[in-house]
Amino acid sequence: MKRRITPLLAAAVLAVLAVGAGGGALVASALPGSKTKTVVRQVTVDSSQSASSTSRSVGDVYRRAYKGVVQITVTSQDSTPEPFGGSGAQRAQGSGFVYDSSGDIVTNEHVVANASSVTVTFWNGAKYKAHVVGSDASTDLAVVKVDAPSSLLAPLTLGDSSALSVGDGVVAIGSPFGLAETVTSGIVSALHRQMTSPSGFAIQDSIQTDAAINHGNSGGPLLNLQGRVVGVTSQIESDSGGSDGVGFAIPSDTLRSVVQQLISNGKAVHAYLGVAVESAANGARIAQVRSGGPAKSAGLRVGDVVTAIDGHKISSAGELQSSIDAKKPGDTVTLTVKRGGTTHTIRVKLATRPT
Repeated sequence: MKRRITPLLAAAVLAVLAVGAGGGALVASALPGSKTKTVVRQVTVDSSQSASSTSRSVGDVYRRAYKGVVQITVTSQDSTPEPFGGSGAQRAQGSGFVYDSSGDIVTNEHVVANASSVTVTFWNGAKYKAHVVGSDASTDLAVVKVDAPSSLLAPLTLGDSSALSVGDGVVAIGSPFGLAETVTSGIVSALHRQMTSPSGFAIQDSIQTDAAINHGNSGGPLLNLQGRVVGVTSQIESDSGGSDGVGFAIPSDTLRSVVQQLISNGKAVHAYLGVAVESAANGARIAQVRSGGPAKSAGLRVGDVVTAIDGHKISSAGELQSSIDAKKPGDTVTLTVKRGGTTHTIRVKLATRPT
């Protein structure tokens, strides 16, 4: 059976034909074949540090965090004409969590993409309209904002995803299939996985977990056993389309930098080199140089192997991507490149990643 790798957006029925007999319904989903389909690529796992703090039980983590987890219902207008006139609305559900006491809520970009309305439901059933503050398709993160009483806003604390180790316990809270406040638990199955975002860019250092996550968990928190958010659940790999124990989360270290940009500016900017790379035995081999990008202007070529950036050794494609992600648009980097049997030093001024 073909494997499915898909975002975790839950479908819900909303649209019915406006005119005519034999009314039908339109289902909005992020199943394979949709334009939001994403893929996951396995990369080498390096050693990592162990988390250091007192562990809690799953029940303790849930009680500490559940009031900060929300269900997000999104309505978007379908531009495809209905057969008897008019057009239908699509509704889908995801999850999110309260980021701060101002009403900012973190979720996935693919949850709120093309939204015409957003509703946030809190743990006690209270519903509030929300608006999208900003979204970033290249990291699949978004922020929505609600004007809700402070008594309902219970911000969750961010943890350090780089401190995770394989085997650490984790807890997911969300709304799989619309079942709000569902808690599941498992372990960190692997680290340093690479997801492909809705816009096609790599999300580095993603967390793999066997905690049961399903459609509707999109945007919900993945917590460590200290009750801190270490990831945002985003994708599953599955033969069945449901949870087969292989889920992926965007790491909190990525979330931390992107969400602050979204809140401040409504968008996030990322440094851009303008190449596609693959791991080589001694670095990152350039597989494609994109037209009009900084790499093209600097003279990089297909087949060049990048072995260092700013004097720091590069051992894989993922290391090069992470090094570029740590920079800002406009920064100039020095690349050490092997071309044939010769080593070259090439300076590149990084641009802004296209949307």
